[in-house]
Amino acid sequence: MKYIFIILLTILFVGCSIKNVEPKKDEITKKELKTKEIKTKEIKKEVFVDENLTEVKVNDDDAVEDFVYEIEEESIEIYDLVTIPQDVSYFLNNIPYEVFSYDIQKEYEKKYFNIWNINSPKMSLKSVKWPFAVYRVGKSYGENLKLIKQNFFDEMMENSNYKAYSTLNKKAVVLRDTNIRAFPTNRPLLKDPSLAGEGFPFDYLQNSSISANKPLFISHYSKNREWVHVFSSFAFGWIKANELVIIDDKDTKQWQKAQQIRIIKEGVSIYDDSGEFLFKSKIGMMFALVSEDKDSYTILIVSSKKGSEPLYNKSKISKTIASKNTLMLNRENLENIINEVSKTNYGWGGMYEQRDCSSMLRDLFAPFGIWLPRNSSQQSKIGKVISFKGMSDEEKIETIKEKGIPFETLLYKRGHIALYVGTYDDEVVIFHNTWGIKTKKDGVDGRIIIGKPVFSSLNLGSYQNYYDEESGILRNLKSMNILTR
Repeated sequence: MKYIFIILLTILFVGCSIKNVEPKKDEITKKELKTKEIKTKEIKKEVFVDENLTEVKVNDDDAVEDFVYEIEEESIEIYDLVTIPQDVSYFLNNIPYEVFSYDIQKEYEKKYFNIWNINSPKMSLKSVKWPFAVYRVGKSYGENLKLIKQNFFDEMMENSNYKAYSTLNKKAVVLRDTNIRAFPTNRPLLKDPSLAGEGFPFDYLQNSSISANKPLFISHYSKNREWVHVFSSFAFGWIKANELVIIDDKDTKQWQKAQQIRIIKEGVSIYDDSGEFLFKSKIGMMFALVSEDKDSYTILIVSSKKGSEPLYNKSKISKTIASKNTLMLNRENLENIINEVSKTNYGWGGMYEQRDCSSMLRDLFAPFGIWLPRNSSQQSKIGKVISFKGMSDEEKIETIKEKGIPFETLLYKRGHIALYVGTYDDEVVIFHNTWGIKTKKDGVDGRIIIGKPVFSSLNLGSYQNYYDEESGILRNLKSMNILTR
């Protein structure tokens, strides 16, 4: 396999003019924010879950009378999403016009490929087996919303074949977008689906998604050899054996020496040199460059395998969807990348080719050469960390305004993370991918579903009926961290 490496001058991205976006703040009243109450009778241990309904837990065995709180999308607005601009260009006024460039490209590539530069797993077997310590019979539900029986866990443990852990120790590459699972199965494991914020789409066996052609390290096969236990640079678990191919050390070394290009457009179809569809582009992907002409890059692709051997191929892609260098952190690039990652909805663990809060931020910063771990807790420890311990809500706000750098600062609460983008009407604004707003009525938890990336205040939901103040973002903020300075 021969590579042609051509070194060009760095592509300089310059800032663009900022749009004048004015929100319609006076067009919504509190009356329009009220939910519609529908009294229902003879509910028998049912849970109402629909894109237009909050969830209601019913505990009584016998028929009961209760309320379902209906959210009608055409007649109700979420206050923050109407009164705060939902166009990133508005908030780009919060950063200087000058170009910022961070010389960390090699550091990013080192972390991206680190899994190809080990000879055995660094994680203990006890740590790898964590799902069996966390998910147990009596508290886990299956796809039929019934409790999972012990035989399921026994079968998973048997097929996990942990006695073979760290016996294969091979380098590999994933062939297509796929999921990394906690157990060797595609079956879901849910917590109590009668609880608000549980059930679909929260499959706890979903560790993460992984994009096509990313590096892997294989520990061992499952007992039936249908699955392989793998490590990527950001997550580990099980994927189907037919979704990866083992590659030689010499190929991994050549791959790493190549000029890398970064994908900067979402959802563009990528084909091999014979015109066969391979997969769609996704922010966060990186490929080895083979050659280029005026308008396109030719990149190396592992498209499939013949037996156990990888089939290397080439793909020609437009220069409009990729960059040869890490992007400069300026207005133009931030606007482009944030608009691209906003094209996907909320997807727990990256399921259904979507993103959750942490995977969105991880992919958002990838083209800028800024490496983030996979989960929110780990992301909150990157860069300069400022704890909010012991602070009042007012003190948190003042600290964010004083020390936070728009588009370079993350705000963290347990289980969720967001990007600070500046202020609007003197109120702190964040960009985040969120499932919804927690509600509580007569002690019953509920949700108002958002399910997508949004710009909001730290008091998202406070104007909605039955808002659960104890679960608010601001009240539960634990820290902020500045990624770049």
